[in-house]
Amino acid sequence: MITCHIRYTVDPYKLKEFEHYAKLWIPLIQRLGGIHHGYFLPAEGANDVALCLFSFPSLAAYETYRIQSRSDPGCQAAFKYAQETRCFSSTERTFFRPVFE
Repeated sequence: MITCHIRYTVDPYKLKEFEHYAKLWIPLIQRLGGIHHGYFLPAEGANDVALCLFSFPSLAAYETYRIQSRSDPGCQAAFKYAQETRCFSSTERTFFRPVFE
């Protein structure tokens, strides 16, 4: 299993738009084979950082998702929404492997 952690630099004046964007992606990730662990929006502290976590069975499965997302109508609509609203200005992806008992 591989878990993708995305750190977003969000516009604090567009958190409503970013939350809508986040809600668009949760079912898309799930439909394309991933497990979504949620988005985490600012509450205390920095008001311009949001996080997202989702997992795929492997890095290869994640790469397949990335390829599929380029032609998926729902994913394309979410990409377009982000461009139109400019609710975030940058992303940083990091991949983790979980450790259980």
